[in-house]
Amino acid sequence: MSGLNKVLLIGRLGRDPEIRYSSNNTPICNFSIATSDRIRKGDSFEEKTEWHRIVVFGNQAENASKFLKKGSLIFVDGKIQSRSYQDKDGNERTVFEIIANSWNFIDSNKENSSSGERTYQQNPKEGEPQPQVGNAPKFDNEDDELPF
Repeated sequence: MSGLNKVLLIGRLGRDPEIRYSSNNTPICNFSIATSDRIRKGDSFEEKTEWHRIVVFGNQAENASKFLKKGSLIFVDGKIQSRSYQDKDGNERTVFEIIANSWNFIDSNKENSSSGERTYQQNPKEGEPQPQVGNAPKFDNEDDELPF
């Protein structure tokens, strides 16, 4: 059986990232990002916001905890994964998380980087520098309405 599990998100962090370490000392960083859609309701638009739990591991997790902060606009490339656990009352709970393969800054006025976009990858290929520097996409006005 084959399939594709690919998630691409652009959103803003709702709070500062939290880092912890596994029993074998692997860094794990968690944060949430918000994405919004505008939905036409008659003559006006209504904004619908979705929150996404993001999990990053290793060097990428350390970089996220160092450079990201509440309000940062980022691009996340990853896959969706479910995880079940029992809450403190003994109820079975399931959460859906995005396991990030990479994330990029999109903020045009980054305090964190004076040299452009930085890409942090989960498993960079051998010989591939980390971080990579390139040109970040520019958004003139995030509040512009689409012409349709």
